[in-house]
Amino acid sequence: MGFDPSRVTVITFDSFSTLVDVDSTATAVEEYVDDPKQFARRWHSRAATYGMVANFTGSYESYYELHRDALEYLLEADGIAPSADVLDEMTAVYHEMRPFDDVRDGMAELRDAGYELGIVTNGNPSMIDSLLRTTDTEEFISRTISAHEIRRFKPAAELYEYAAEQFDADVTEMAHVGNGQFDVQGAMSAGMQGIWLDRQDSPEDPFGPAPDLTIRSLSELTSYL
Repeated sequence: MGFDPSRVTVITFDSFSTLVDVDSTATAVEEYVDDPKQFARRWHSRAATYGMVANFTGSYESYYELHRDALEYLLEADGIAPSADVLDEMTAVYHEMRPFDDVRDGMAELRDAGYELGIVTNGNPSMIDSLLRTTDTEEFISRTISAHEIRRFKPAAELYEYAAEQFDADVTEMAHVGNGQFDVQGAMSAGMQGIWLDRQDSPEDPFGPAPDLTIRSLSELTSYL
């Protein structure tokens, strides 16, 4: 059907890989693995998979804990068994991820254009606090919505529906921006318009509906709106 900017009053953002660069967590594993960047991507992907499984099994842990579990598994699979304290120190990199260069200016332009902005994330509250600090965007964000609040991870439609309730908005008036295609599809399944922020020039996934809009940067989104 295509993207309809005239319906949008609220824009929500994913956090990891959308506002901050997951590749920057590679610094935590540089002394342990041969390809830190590839490991960092596997690390985040496995934690996200744990979250999807938790939706069906009810075995909830915070997103931060899921990342610690994923790190422990992947290192042990490579024959590496750091102590619990070292695992904690390595996982703490998720509080210090590097923001993308276009984030703060892009949000400022969207806020000044009259849109209400928020974050809808799997991250638990401490991760959100760190995200707002590292991106320096707290002044632009009216609400943050965490999977921790309802114990349901993306791409479960319930999380996006819950976000609409917290914004006191009709879900059809909201657009969600995410780097992950499953995240975008989850938002669309709840009735939001889905905007895929494809920073890596990735192929579109053949599974599920195509995003309503694909952009390469937040500056492209502000120009489009």
